[in-house]
Amino acid sequence: MNLRVGRLEIDIVARVGRTVIIVEVRHRGDSAWEGGLGSIRHRKQERVRRAGERLWRARYRHDESVDHMRFDAASVSFRDGSWSVEHAVAAF
Repeated sequence: MNLRVGRLEIDIVARVGRTVIIVEVRHRGDSAWEGGLGSIRHRKQERVRRAGERLWRARYRHDESVDHMRFDAASVSFRDGSWSVEHAVAAF
């Protein structure tokens, strides 16, 4: 289930130590022309970043246990009967 932040949404919110991680997840099938990571265009990056900034202001701005936020991307694919995940750290 995605996290709604106003009219925006975040696929995954995770935390590693003092870092909040926002992850945009894409799925592409066998017949897709491009991979999931390549499908995250500039406009989508801006929307995810805006959602993360809103979440920061609403939840983490005054949380002294958090230092910063990072934006990652993940691509999930299913080929030849098996799943694979490609994870890009600090993707945008």
